[in-house]
Amino acid sequence: MKKFLSIRYSAGAFNFATLFLRIGAGILLMNHGYQKLINFASLKTQFIDFLGIGSTTSLSLAIFAEFFCGLFIVIGLFTRLAAIPIIITMCVALFKVHHADFFGKGELPALYLAMYVALLFVGPGRISVDGMINK
Repeated sequence: MKKFLSIRYSAGAFNFATLFLRIGAGILLMNHGYQKLINFASLKTQFIDFLGIGSTTSLSLAIFAEFFCGLFIVIGLFTRLAAIPIIITMCVALFKVHHADFFGKGELPALYLAMYVALLFVGPGRISVDGMINK
């Protein structure tokens, strides 16, 4: 019981927590990107046209962020750099598509946004390709 109320943590616990966060957040987001990727032909005409760059380009950027950057997050390669396109995509989804409805339809993008901002701050941890490179 005393351990559950403690604010102390070990380096191993921190690294395992970042591994768990990276794998969970990355795989869950990759599923969204994969669905967009396999349905590209039908989605490219109805996807949001963000900043006037065209709906096909916007969809391509969303797929890159959700699927490919999600994959980089899972393996822990360029983690902080890969989190940036995901954060931008989730901000677009939350504020532009769902009109900042944090507790309604925008709840999922808000959760993803929180997870990836946390990863941007804490980094990948030692149990990652980035951690192995920086040894």
